[in-house]
Amino acid sequence: MPPDYARLIGAETWAFIHETESWYPPETATCPIERQRGIYDAMCRAFHHGRPSGVAVEDRMIAGVPCRIYSPAKARGRATVVYFHGGGFVVGGLDSHDDVCAEICAGTGLGVVSADYRLAPEHTHPAAFDDAMAVAQEVGMPGPILLAGDSAGGNLAAAVAHRSRGGAVQVLGQVLIYPVLGGDRSRGSYITHARAPMLTRADVEYYAAIRHPGGAEPVGDPTTAPLEDTDFGSLPPTVAIAAECDPLADDAQDYAARIIAAGGKALARTDAGLVHGHLRARHRDPRAGAAFARVILAIGSLAQGVSPDRIPDMNQRSET
Repeated sequence: MPPDYARLIGAETWAFIHETESWYPPETATCPIERQRGIYDAMCRAFHHGRPSGVAVEDRMIAGVPCRIYSPAKARGRATVVYFHGGGFVVGGLDSHDDVCAEICAGTGLGVVSADYRLAPEHTHPAAFDDAMAVAQEVGMPGPILLAGDSAGGNLAAAVAHRSRGGAVQVLGQVLIYPVLGGDRSRGSYITHARAPMLTRADVEYYAAIRHPGGAEPVGDPTTAPLEDTDFGSLPPTVAIAAECDPLADDAQDYAARIIAAGGKALARTDAGLVHGHLRARHRDPRAGAAFARVILAIGSLAQGVSPDRIPDMNQRSET
């Protein structure tokens, strides 16, 4: 029996869903790529909340990748957050998550670097990963970094964390927001929430196929599916945050569990009643706003060396 989304999802979140669909209809993934990007960019502009005062912004190339650097009015730590935007590896860029990154900068007092990695289908895997890795390495050489990202960006953050083990870059932690990590799409949340609002299992399969030449997904490659790694040891402290009404929900839980089983430090949280993409609802929906406040808290806490399981208000599941 499918979930009762009328009961699970609150009125404010439904209002966000309907407004999103007025800009980005569910059938958008069937449109030509440039049309998809135009629709997505227009939606992101409609939800853009502006940057907090005091955040300085500069666009420049880092390791050959266009990036946007956010600097706080008053720094509260040496670490830099390297952020990878969501968008199914197909849409999004420096503008789509501009206000999110600016608010992370202001809320944590940390510098933030947003990477405009190459997109599919023009640039298939490993192009996005190579760009993400190159930016993280260059930013991380002068000082420590934290990795963060949402959806596809969460995938890239985790993949960079796996590849960075034993390297010269000090990764203090990673915060993954409703990440797609390559979980088994034949079970669990992929089935329960196969037709969830905002993201369906069919959407996930579309974006997975378009990322790879000929649609053939590699097997056992943690640079494309971090959950397919065979070694989860020596990963940085991790906070993986899922939305309940999302086919990807189990990926965050499974990923944190594997890190813990390997002796690492990780915490998974599932935010009840929320949907994929709720970052854009943070100023419209109190539940989404609280979830974003916890993202800020998690990033700031990991930067200070706080263990994931000791971050306050990050218990594994929110109240319904």
